[in-house]
Amino acid sequence: MQRRLAVIHIESISQLMRSMGQPAPLHPLIALVDYSKADAEMLEKGQMISLEFYKISFKNKFKGQVKYGQGYYDFEEGGLAFLGPRQVVIATEDMNSYEGFALFFHPDFIRDYPLGRSIHQYGFFSYEVSEALFLSAKEKEIIEGLFRTIGIELQNNIDAFSQNVLVSQIELLLSYSDRFYNRQFLTRKAVNHQIIIAFDRLLKEYFDKDDGLQKGLPSVQFISASLKLSQHYLSDMLRSLTGFNTQQYIQNAVIEKAKEKLATTNLSISEIAYELGFGHSQSFSKLFKNKTTQSPSAFRAGLK
Repeated sequence: MQRRLAVIHIESISQLMRSMGQPAPLHPLIALVDYSKADAEMLEKGQMISLEFYKISFKNKFKGQVKYGQGYYDFEEGGLAFLGPRQVVIATEDMNSYEGFALFFHPDFIRDYPLGRSIHQYGFFSYEVSEALFLSAKEKEIIEGLFRTIGIELQNNIDAFSQNVLVSQIELLLSYSDRFYNRQFLTRKAVNHQIIIAFDRLLKEYFDKDDGLQKGLPSVQFISASLKLSQHYLSDMLRSLTGFNTQQYIQNAVIEKAKEKLATTNLSISEIAYELGFGHSQSFSKLFKNKTTQSPSAFRAGLK
């Protein structure tokens, strides 16, 4: 039976650098690692690790797969992956096959800057590694340039401007990543269209089986888990393609099903509300009116 390794929690960037055979960072709250010079032998292969800080990983080339949770991400074409604090990852077995960089920065490094308050808006820090950002050749060039610029700044003597410059460079890197993710959502429409079809099928089955009576309204957690996508990735992808996040998309489907029941059945408003998964008919009526500007009873009367 394979031994399950306990999760190692790495609290500081200095601790991580030691585990990778790297010199102590010049700044205790930020570090850049060149994969070609890194050594993860001090970490047992398959070791689960939780970091107390952010990680942005840029793989220019990679032959093989990186394990993350129960899945794998194929980095053969290169790309960007993001991790937020306290996410669990698994130590790679193929460090020597990487070409690229990893940027680590602690939340305290950006805490007193606007980025410290807005970084939660970059949902890709909560994406699964299988939802990483694939980069075109031109995009790789831009991203690699940003990493190298950060590296140069980190090699300079620390002065009163260092942190301002580095935070600005991180923010620029995140802005480009946001732009490139939006491009990916659009250029991978065929794949994403299949996800939306599967989403619609899940909702149809949920309503057809009257699961709402037992389980309540379909939740974002249920949908994302069923589609094997992170909640943030699904929501960002839907917003890019439909203009609605996951919760709004579910609510729109609920309202369309409610309209169908109002038009084709003699069920009371309360019965329809409970079949759809609402705990109280008032909540159903409020959502219905918010979405359609009519109450359910007024909508049904209008049909007649």
